[in-house]
Amino acid sequence: MTSTIPASLTRTAEGSALQAVLLDMDGTLVDTEGFWWDAEVRVFAELGHELDEAWRDVVVGGPMTRSAGYLIEVTGADITLPEVTVLLNDAFEKRISQGVPLMPGAERLLAELAAQRVPTALVSASHRRIIDRVLGSLGPENFALSVAGDEVPRTKPHPDPYLLAARGLGAEPTRCAVIEDTATGVASAEAAGCRVVAVPSVAPIAPADGRVVVGSLEEVDLGFLRTLITSMN
Repeated sequence: MTSTIPASLTRTAEGSALQAVLLDMDGTLVDTEGFWWDAEVRVFAELGHELDEAWRDVVVGGPMTRSAGYLIEVTGADITLPEVTVLLNDAFEKRISQGVPLMPGAERLLAELAAQRVPTALVSASHRRIIDRVLGSLGPENFALSVAGDEVPRTKPHPDPYLLAARGLGAEPTRCAVIEDTATGVASAEAAGCRVVAVPSVAPIAPADGRVVVGSLEEVDLGFLRTLITSMN
């Protein structure tokens, strides 16, 4: 876990049941889920294997160990998981080296959260080297801390990343609003006890108790997130 704001500048969400907002990265704030698939297709092509488009829904949302492990299994590629992980991270980092496109509504939402001093964390299954690169496009000043997939014993869909982020912000998980784009991320946040706004990027996500599904971040603002918490408590 990396903090990008000194503890003395930790923001507050006074006057609201909402204590913090925790955001996924790939497919939620930045339009990179397709970049990951491109990287996977390229790496496995170089290994002599063509990926089936149907596998995309299986691997979306990570974590790398699950996604890469699945692709090794279904293709029969002669490579180890650690070896292919390095190749995939290299290919993805090269793909985003010129910057990444933000999802519609992401810049406006992050600016609003910052202006209102709402404690905010970036929680991703991507590795630290990738998060630090993408933060250049998102603005590291918009996050009090970030949690990477290679910094927790168990990453998404386990609750560990969101529990760590909530603890780092001094917030109760049940009073944290999480924004996610995949079923894997939603499962992680809900297992941690957080309230979830799902913004599906590749595969559909069904509404459920404690979860709201929207079409894009353009439908989400601070008032919406505060209502999500108060209506569930």
